[in-house]
Amino acid sequence: MITGEIKNKIDAIWDTFWESAGITNPMDVLSQMTYLFFMKMLDDAQIKKEATANLFGGKISDATFPEGDWTHPDSTPERPITVPYRSLRWQVFSKYSSENMFNHVRNFVFPFIKTLGHGSGSAYSRYMTDAVFLIQRPRALQRIVHQIDDLDMEDRDTMGDVYEYILGKMASSGQNGQFRTPRHII
Repeated sequence: MITGEIKNKIDAIWDTFWESAGITNPMDVLSQMTYLFFMKMLDDAQIKKEATANLFGGKISDATFPEGDWTHPDSTPERPITVPYRSLRWQVFSKYSSENMFNHVRNFVFPFIKTLGHGSGSAYSRYMTDAVFLIQRPRALQRIVHQIDDLDMEDRDTMGDVYEYILGKMASSGQNGQFRTPRHII
């Protein structure tokens, strides 16, 4: 069951999308929020795997963020574009300044998550083919990232409740487009 505290945190994130990021279409808010949740959950999952591996003195065989560098899909032999996998982790980029975080997430982290499962024919890879990162304001992204950090995303039941709550917000808002005027426009 979702608590009032969690609802308030989700409402604050939603409002940041509307008021600070300028994203007013509820479907766009949901998709952008989902991408950011996914980025955090990828890192959280690897943190758990690393803790287990350290406890038993082993190594992770299927790391999402292995040692070494990730090569951007737009990279060419003449113009290689690489960043360390480590820099793609939530726990790393969430500490960047707003401008650095924005550029890094837009140029590297988002393309990285788009390429996960690429070529596998999975529903994920088909969905992410046309995915677009819509957040255009660095301070808004930084604020949203910090707000997501305040959510407990460990409990899958709670995350299911969070999505139910978000879908309920969308249903009460209507189906398409802008349903209220954000404060910064008034």
